[in-house]
Amino acid sequence: MHLAYLRDYHEALVIALARAQPTIERGTVAEVTGLTPQAVSKVLTRLVEGGLIAPAGVRRGALGKPAAVYRLVPESRWAIGAHVSRKALRLVLTDLAGAVRASATTPLPADFTPDELLAGLGAGVTALAQGRELTGVGIGMIGPLDQATGTVRGAHRLRHWHDVPLADLAGKRLGLPVLVDKDVTAAVTAEAWRRGAGFRDAALIMVESGLGAGLWLGGAVHRGTHTNAGEFGHTVVQLDGPLCVCGRRGCLEAVHDRAADPAAAAAVLGTGVVNLLQTLDLGHIVLAGADLLRHGEIYRSAVERAVRTEVPRADWLTVEVALTGLGTDAIAAGAAMQVLNARYGLPDPTGA
Repeated sequence: MHLAYLRDYHEALVIALARAQPTIERGTVAEVTGLTPQAVSKVLTRLVEGGLIAPAGVRRGALGKPAAVYRLVPESRWAIGAHVSRKALRLVLTDLAGAVRASATTPLPADFTPDELLAGLGAGVTALAQGRELTGVGIGMIGPLDQATGTVRGAHRLRHWHDVPLADLAGKRLGLPVLVDKDVTAAVTAEAWRRGAGFRDAALIMVESGLGAGLWLGGAVHRGTHTNAGEFGHTVVQLDGPLCVCGRRGCLEAVHDRAADPAAAAAVLGTGVVNLLQTLDLGHIVLAGADLLRHGEIYRSAVERAVRTEVPRADWLTVEVALTGLGTDAIAAGAAMQVLNARYGLPDPTGA
């Protein structure tokens, strides 16, 4: 068991290296992994035989022998990610590098049932896969949910989603490994893949028929004790405020949704973001979600202004505020990346 773990760990390190740069060479692999030259050769040979990486010529330096270089083979493995919103199912096909190769969106019935979602998911995965061998399917779902078991505990504004074992039901329907995570957590995973090691303490704020935050803390996803972290929209900002779908009054989501116009809504969100920064001391805020991106620059400017003017010592507690570069694919792409991580990535330090 221990030897198998080490083998998989070293292979995952090499795949991560190859994903991050056009080519890699043996010396770089040895430096990062700490393996002997003989062990590096074995790891590279296994990955070449598995088709995950391929020889890419040699690199000639000023001194010494030419070094063999390798590249990732993105099309060697595939995954499908699903984004379940309250209105539609969006699917993307990604390669081993996490690049979106194809996508499709289908509407869902109002207040859809688990059976209706599974039917759409089955048809969509079959159409998008087109005979490719898939590593698995990831689903970014509305919370609250228990990520460890893949169970939707009570999705807000969906009557039929109380303690539904979605991962198990979808796995049986599709005949594939299925991972279920909160939509915002999937989305922040996609951002972390794109941004690399400098993206250590961050939140992705999602506004899309609801409001949530995917948390990336200490260089890893943060799900919390019950894997339900991220219910950012259900933090109270007005004690006598409007009634929220969660049953409390004055939640950020309820106040935001009742704002008079996009500028006022963005100002409400800015206050919530400052509260989050005061709590977690983050370095990055990424703004995402179809509803937000329709007024992306208004939101970005308002949140950036709130950070600059409301965070004490903003000159020291600097925060980057940006719109997602993945557009409406962020959740689905992140869900697919989680599947690839589970099979070919480094172990999750959270144990989830």
